[in-house]
Amino acid sequence: MSKSASQRISSFDTLIDYEQRSLAHVAGSPEMIEAPGHWRGVGFRLGQRRLVSSFDEVVEILPLPPVTPVPGSQPWMLGVANVRGNLLPVVDLKQFLEGERTLVHEGQRVLVVRQSGGNVAVIIDELFGQRTFNDSHRTELSGDNDGRYGHFVSQMYRLADINWSVFSMSTLTRTPEFRQATA
Repeated sequence: MSKSASQRISSFDTLIDYEQRSLAHVAGSPEMIEAPGHWRGVGFRLGQRRLVSSFDEVVEILPLPPVTPVPGSQPWMLGVANVRGNLLPVVDLKQFLEGERTLVHEGQRVLVVRQSGGNVAVIIDELFGQRTFNDSHRTELSGDNDGRYGHFVSQMYRLADINWSVFSMSTLTRTPEFRQATA
């Protein structure tokens, strides 16, 4: 057997070894993520609050598109944006909930959320990405969820000393005040 043939066999054996070790590694495998008692969502920040919304409610995450203001709309309704040929209303979620405007910066993200009659984009302060919790992370709701947040938060998880309030985007989009964006 020539030297190049033995190198090919050796390289092939190395690839087989990589594959076997990769398949044996189960951390984060889909089977575990979908296991009973596990819950996944999109983590984000509004003001000082860490929130998480279900993947079922968030259609996609985008950089803030150019927004065209809509005269006569509520202050929290920033306008509309053209996203791949579809007009989306763009809402400042923090201003809607807290009355305080989000400071828009380069790299700002929006969550595109399902709502009857078409999707809506909501601006958030910071995106944390996917978060996975299990039943052992559940905790009692805190006073942080009083006021306007209380209507949209029904459960909370605590992970690494951080409280994550589960924010219902579907409840938000069904709220009459949210649906009535004109002044």
